Amino acid sequence: MQTLHVSLGERSYPIHIGSGLLSRPELLAASLKGRQVLVVSNSTVAPLYMDRLLSLLPDRLVAQCILPDGEQYKDLAHLDAVFTELLRNRFNRDCTLIALGGGVVGDMTGFAAAAYQRGVDFIQIPTTLLAQVDSSVGGKTGVNHPLGKNMIGAFKQPNAVLIDTDVLGTLPDRELRAGLAEVIKYGLIRDLPFLEWLEARMDDLLARKPEALAEAIRRSCENKAAVVAADELEVADLRALLNLGHTFGHAIETGMGYGEWLHGEAVATGMLMAADLSMRMGWLDTADVARVRRILVQAELPVAPPAISVDEFLGHMAVDKKVKDGQLRLVLLRGLGNAVVSPAPDGLLRETLAIGARLGLTA
Repeated sequence: MQTLHVSLGERSYPIHIGSGLLSRPELLAASLKGRQVLVVSNSTVAPLYMDRLLSLLPDRLVAQCILPDGEQYKDLAHLDAVFTELLRNRFNRDCTLIALGGGVVGDMTGFAAAAYQRGVDFIQIPTTLLAQVDSSVGGKTGVNHPLGKNMIGAFKQPNAVLIDTDVLGTLPDRELRAGLAEVIKYGLIRDLPFLEWLEARMDDLLARKPEALAEAIRRSCENKAAVVAADELEVADLRALLNLGHTFGHAIETGMGYGEWLHGEAVATGMLMAADLSMRMGWLDTADVARVRRILVQAELPVAPPAISVDEFLGHMAVDKKVKDGQLRLVLLRGLGNAVVSPAPDGLLRETLAIGARLGLTA
């Protein structure tokens, strides 16, 4: 096991990474204050890992909340099920919520923990690669709205993150590839040596070689933890850099309907669109864009967006947390490994959106 730390003063917490962590009760016990525990999971993950988790909690008063599986259920209506279970069991402010699942479960559990009795503890046990390398770390929680993704939520740091790499053995191939998009993101925004490592080891990652996956998770979490420690609440532009490709990607998810495209798939296409726009602004050359496309193709991720009109794309992109004073700002690349937040000239942005459907055939 390897342990990293997110350094946030009195709200600092460990990220434990390794094989067999769901067989180590002491890791959970160290972060549990009271006896009352609500485990939130979904209908896919709970049959696989709920019993194993419950065996680690023999002396606790444990309740369960099983949500339907899918991004389309990440909304206020289904969040209410978590509050109902807490109230039905008369849980108090010393309770702890445990998120056992992917990014949807983690985001909803964290938001519920932030809101219930104005704040209770929670622990992340992410079961998808995407959640392990991104959404479980950093304290961003929330739900979607039909008009915008992740626009309703709160910052709520977990007490701990337990990443058991063994659970990736049951992860569908499509979900694994979607997670690799967020892994690649770290190389593109701030860690060029990591990008080079990924280019060399992508086949091993797709083959689920344990040592390669563990290293990719560790490097990703190190990058995420460093950024969160420096700009926890995104008051500066540093944490916003973690959203490379996300404004484009969220527009795809919203425009196509939540659940049609996996989050990582939309982000992958969005990162290539961001690279294309960066090239149009004179910050990347065609070889850089080709390199971005090549590693996404290596990871078997989509590189061409769906058929969404330019105006529809812009409409969805306007509902974004990086909009300030009515101006859309995007995460772009001044070079590979060097991301910035910048407004984009409307004409150049429209050019990228207009050729978006052909990006899969170029570079």
